Amino acid sequence: MPVNLPQLRAFLAVVDTGGFSAAAAELGISQSAVSHAVAALERELDAPLLVRATPARTTALGERVLPHARVALSAVRDVARVAADAAGELTGTVRLAVTPSVGRGLMPGLLRHWGEDRPRITVRVFEGDSAEVASWLENGTADAAVLVDPPPGPGVQLAVDHYGALLPRDHPLADEPAVGIGELADDAFLISPKACEARIRAIHRAAGLPFTPAQRVRDLATLVGMVQAGLGVTVLSEVSRPSIPPDLALIPLRPRTSRRLVLTGPQAGPWHPAVRALAESATGHLARDVPRQPAEPDAAAPRPAGT
Repeated sequence: MPVNLPQLRAFLAVVDTGGFSAAAAELGISQSAVSHAVAALERELDAPLLVRATPARTTALGERVLPHARVALSAVRDVARVAADAAGELTGTVRLAVTPSVGRGLMPGLLRHWGEDRPRITVRVFEGDSAEVASWLENGTADAAVLVDPPPGPGVQLAVDHYGALLPRDHPLADEPAVGIGELADDAFLISPKACEARIRAIHRAAGLPFTPAQRVRDLATLVGMVQAGLGVTVLSEVSRPSIPPDLALIPLRPRTSRRLVLTGPQAGPWHPAVRALAESATGHLARDVPRQPAEPDAAAPRPAGT
C-alpha cells in the first residue's frame, strides 16, 4: 500500500501530542486505528519512525520524514481552503493554538460565543508555550493562533493583558492598589520559564534591579502552589486570574506593564475562510461584551494589531 494521508496524519498527531492515546483523542478515532496507521506507514518505508516511549519521539528517519509530512498535510489544507473560499462556505475545523494561560483565561468565553455565532465551524484548541504556538502556526500544524505581542500585521487584538504581583492574602502589600517591582525585593522571587520570563526580566531591568529567581518551575499550577505555601512571590498576567485561588491576590504592577494577545492566521499565506470568519466574529464579540479599560499610561504601550 502506498503512503497515504491518513498515515501521515496519524504520524504527525502522535509526534505533536506525544502519544498514541492523545493522538487518537486529537483525531477523533480509536487508539488502535492510530497504531495501525503508523505501523502501515513504517512498513511502507521499511523502517521505524517512532520510538514507543512516554512521550513518543521520532527516530532519525522519523525526524527526516516529519517536515515532508507537514508539507503534505499543509498542501491538503490549502486545497480545502481554496475550495471553501471559492464556495464562500463558513464551515470546517480550525486548529487553534494557544498558551495555557490564554486557554484558561480567554478561550471559554470565545468558544461559547463562536458556538452560538458560527455553529458550523468546529474549533479545536491545543496548548503549548509561546514558542511552540508560534512554530505550529508557521509550519501549518495550526490554522490560527493567539500570539503574544506579534509584530504589526493581520489579526484581531483580543486583550491588552496587564501584569500583576501574585501575593498571599496575608502579605503586607496584598491590600495595596498597586506595587512596584522593587517592593518585592525582600521576598523570594519565583518564576516559570513559560510564564513570560523574558517580559519579567525586562521589568526588573527597567527598574534597575537584578533578576535572581529563587526557584524555577515548569508548571503554572506548581508556581501558584508555591506562592500559596509562602515560599515566595511572582508576577503573572491578568489572563491567569482564573487559575488563582482565593487565598492569593493579584496586585497591579506600578508602572503598569502589559502585553497584547492577538488572534491571527498564518503570517505569510492565505487564511482559511473559517479563520477569517472567527476573527470577524471575535471582533464583534469584543465590541459588544468586553468592557474597555480606562486610558492610562502603560510601561509597555500596546501597538495596533492591524486589520
